[in-house]
Amino acid sequence: MTCSPNDLKDFLFGELTGAQSRELEQHLQGCSECREEFERLQLTHTALHSLREEEPPRRIGFVSDQVFEPRWWSRLWQSGPRLGFASAAMLAAAILIHGFARPVAVVSHPPDTAAIEARIGAEVARRIEPAVRAAVAESEARQARKTEELVTATRKDFELQRDADHVAIAETLTLLQKKYMVQVASADWGTHP
Repeated sequence: MTCSPNDLKDFLFGELTGAQSRELEQHLQGCSECREEFERLQLTHTALHSLREEEPPRRIGFVSDQVFEPRWWSRLWQSGPRLGFASAAMLAAAILIHGFARPVAVVSHPPDTAAIEARIGAEVARRIEPAVRAAVAESEARQARKTEELVTATRKDFELQRDADHVAIAETLTLLQKKYMVQVASADWGTHP
């Protein structure tokens, strides 16, 4: 038997007679090329049978067809500037609606500005006067403490200086006494031969 790819396909699909099938089976056992080709055909056949069957499309869609164009909301959602504009427009509409739908406060009579100013002045005076008194008292107390500290420091310095002066005077007196004694002693020695 000759190597023919058509015979392999017919054998795979079961279109050969019994004698032809046996003859091809014997040929496949002896010919490695035909055996490999048959195995590839079997693999392809199995792969094709594993796919599900679908109806082919009745017409081919082109890029210009409206079927493939995105809907208006998809185009709006995917465009940043358009989405920003739509958001700003919705916000502006909400502000306008709120402005027109909100009830307007009606003022029955104008406020008395003189009375309001008098109340504010009284309140300010009521709050400021105690604060000023407290600040002045605190400042005077702080000044009194500083004055007391300065007087105490000055007294200490004066006492230290006075003690130092006493010591200096005492040393000077002692020195003068010693000199006087030396002179008296030398005068006494000089008068006696």
